[in-house]
Amino acid sequence: MKFKTIISLVVVAVFAVACATNPFTGKKTLALVPNSQIFPMAFQQYDQFLQENKVVRGTADARMITNVGQKIAAASERYLNANGYTGYLTNYKWEYNLVEDPAVNAWCMPGGKIVFYTGILPITQGEAGVAAVMGHEVAHALANHGQQRMSAAQYQALGAVAGNLALSNDPKKQQIFNQSYGLASSVGVMLPFSRSHESEADKIGLTLMAIAGYDPIEAADLWRRMQANAGGNAPPEFLSTHPSSSTRINNITSWAAGAKAEARKFGVTSFKK
Repeated sequence: MKFKTIISLVVVAVFAVACATNPFTGKKTLALVPNSQIFPMAFQQYDQFLQENKVVRGTADARMITNVGQKIAAASERYLNANGYTGYLTNYKWEYNLVEDPAVNAWCMPGGKIVFYTGILPITQGEAGVAAVMGHEVAHALANHGQQRMSAAQYQALGAVAGNLALSNDPKKQQIFNQSYGLASSVGVMLPFSRSHESEADKIGLTLMAIAGYDPIEAADLWRRMQANAGGNAPPEFLSTHPSSSTRINNITSWAAGAKAEARKFGVTSFKK
């Protein structure tokens, strides 16, 4: 059997066994690296980050971040339990911290470790805006997007190795392959993959914030403020890891009613703006 055929069979075999199920979509997702390995690394990196940065404690804003985070986490558990995923959050260790930094950013590491930068608070403008961001970031963790990105990067690297091995007898073709593979796999695969995660996190986040009692349409207003703050400096969507603000606003506007309908299944009938 030719070596490149063996490589192909190995790739197919690995893909077949290294999958997990997204609890919100029911779809199979990449899972080459198990969460049992990812979570401890993420927790360690999070602790190191907090040691190296100024954490804001005891203020009204810090308490708001924790309060909203706890509501989104509780909404997540309600949704997962109701949809047959009891125990899904067993290894999650929720933690919410506000960090002094002018960057307009927030993030959630695998396993539920969350940071908001103070620079995003003028954009969130209160609890509902924080809930929109929190729901989005928590959705990334719940859908294992970090695990999927790590797995996709490994497949991308494996593709480069396989291509070089297949062309090892033709240095000229190998050179052309190496010059084009990185760009083609990034623009054609990795960036769209990342944008799909962002859209998925937007949609899941709307459901979570609605179940937590916040009006999901506030997320569209948040992104209008984000768009105004960016001032037209964003790269073209096809070269970005994120959908454009306009795309996100349109999507959120069309999804908001569905998120409210989902929340009503949990007895939530009023939504805070």
